[in-house]
Amino acid sequence: MSDPARPIKIVRIIARLNVGGPAMHVTLLTRYLGPPEFESHLVAGRVPDNEGDMAYYAERHGVEPAYLETMSREISPRSDLRTLVELYRLLRRIRPDIVHTHTAKAGLVGRVAAWMARVPVIVHTFHGHVLRGYFSPRKEQLFRKLERGVACVSSVLLAVSEQVRQDLIELAVAPPDKIRVMELGLELQRFADAPRAGMLRAELGLGHEVPLFGFCGRLTAIKNPDLLLRAFALARAECPALHLAILGDGEERGPMEQQVAELGLGGYVHFLGFRSDLPPLVADLDALVLTSDNEGTPVAVIEAAAAGVPAICTAVGGVPDIVADGETGWLAPAGDAQAVAAACTAAARAPDERRRRGQAAQATVLARFSEHRLARDMAALYHELLDR
Repeated sequence: MSDPARPIKIVRIIARLNVGGPAMHVTLLTRYLGPPEFESHLVAGRVPDNEGDMAYYAERHGVEPAYLETMSREISPRSDLRTLVELYRLLRRIRPDIVHTHTAKAGLVGRVAAWMARVPVIVHTFHGHVLRGYFSPRKEQLFRKLERGVACVSSVLLAVSEQVRQDLIELAVAPPDKIRVMELGLELQRFADAPRAGMLRAELGLGHEVPLFGFCGRLTAIKNPDLLLRAFALARAECPALHLAILGDGEERGPMEQQVAELGLGGYVHFLGFRSDLPPLVADLDALVLTSDNEGTPVAVIEAAAAGVPAICTAVGGVPDIVADGETGWLAPAGDAQAVAAACTAAARAPDERRRRGQAAQATVLARFSEHRLARDMAALYHELLDR
């Protein structure tokens, strides 16, 4: 039991503050779980040049991370060993009550360092996982063994959705009673309050009558951008006025631009890169499209829903926990371009149905995914684990 007369010391560790839900999640927890009850520290690696950096988001919230230059997403025995040593020294200096890790690399190295430093409580959040569908079978087998190993020194494992929890149980990462669901908490009111003022349409030179769908996120292979563009091409064959805005960037942008040219979609697919002014842009969409092969809890879908924008998604990972087909959006089988295109066509042709599902989606996510709910739930968990 820790001393109730002093703040609970927490060190959160994440591999990098790149664009996505995990970076926002750790920033908000660090901000809201502060004095006098908590003393929170955030440790992160650097974001590579080809990814969007959300350091601005941490700065905006008054959070100053401690950066480890050696910590990166890629496997590098030398750098990983140096990161382990640096984390161990940092933890021995701070002497936290809790170490809470996020993302795969930070979860592995951070939990080992916390165990070595004899930190009383060790927590890891799975915002998704890379244990199936990302790597070769041999690598996946290795990563599963490593996760099972560090699960043994973890006090509790958190999954951002029930589907992610079930995946971890199926993969035998840890006993079911050691894995709990802790849904994301996000700043959604700024999306709910964003006016549909036509900001994005003005930028693209499109009128309000033009159906405009969008993708928002990192352009990576797991998002299956090839499927997104093939489905969009099929939908445009039925709805020639349809446009697609790509809000995000990543290593797949070059191949996507080439595919756009090959499919004859020039002038209808708009690459806008990473943007920090998302709420009014997302609010200007008629629907969000997500064609991932795997997802934990897709932040882009939640944020769009908060703005009253329904989503058209592949039914993978935690997506069905958020999108109810026929009620708050449209779902299609993973990898099925025809099904995604059919959903896009149906949505493009039914503006009243888009509005109905968008309003239902907004009511759902505002009740479930606020940052204040996350802070309350996490504080209660920390107290439970420390028995104070």
